Amino acid sequence: MSAILDWVRTHPDILWRTSREHLLMSGAALGLALLIALPLGLALAGRRRPAAPILAVVNAFRTVPSLALLVVMLPVLGTGMAPSIVALVLYGLPAILLNTVAGIEGVDRDVVDAARGQGLSRAQIRSRIELPLASPAILAGIRTAAVQIVAASTLAVFVGGGGYGELISAGMGLFEFPQLVVGTIAVALLAGAAELGLAAAERAVSRRAGTEAAT
Repeated sequence: MSAILDWVRTHPDILWRTSREHLLMSGAALGLALLIALPLGLALAGRRRPAAPILAVVNAFRTVPSLALLVVMLPVLGTGMAPSIVALVLYGLPAILLNTVAGIEGVDRDVVDAARGQGLSRAQIRSRIELPLASPAILAGIRTAAVQIVAASTLAVFVGGGGYGELISAGMGLFEFPQLVVGTIAVALLAGAAELGLAAAERAVSRRAGTEAAT
């Protein structure tokens, strides 16, 4: 344990740089995945014919290893953080998109019909009824995607993306156990923080959605 703490004390610049790179990659990838998946999920919800092929293609990304996605980006975007972020977006997209569609389509149709009977427009039903009730499922998808992206970001080192994967890879290559452990712990802490933070938000939203549904 003392060797691990000594490595942290003697290499704060490396730890800070890799932390910044990992947070930037993960945050940018999750943000872009949200910008793509949420509007697309809202547009596809309830439209089974156009949704089926799109969801099938997106769902196929789940079967592709994350390292393979990174390698595929190399001929197009070269090395560095850009191909890493694009690959991570594709990796995190399915969970958010599928949960958004499932959440909207899972809203009780009786509630929707009652809102329609009260004169609410389609847009009002979507924003006031469906989105609040579907938000726990959507947040669950975001939580899953966030953890997947944080974990998969460690592989970005193989295409020059940096991040905590650099500590793990260098630690393995140089047989430097403290560096390897620091990188592993850092990834686990970041993934755990994303999991716990979004899980707490999901529980809060679920309670609020349950209260609104009851009223």
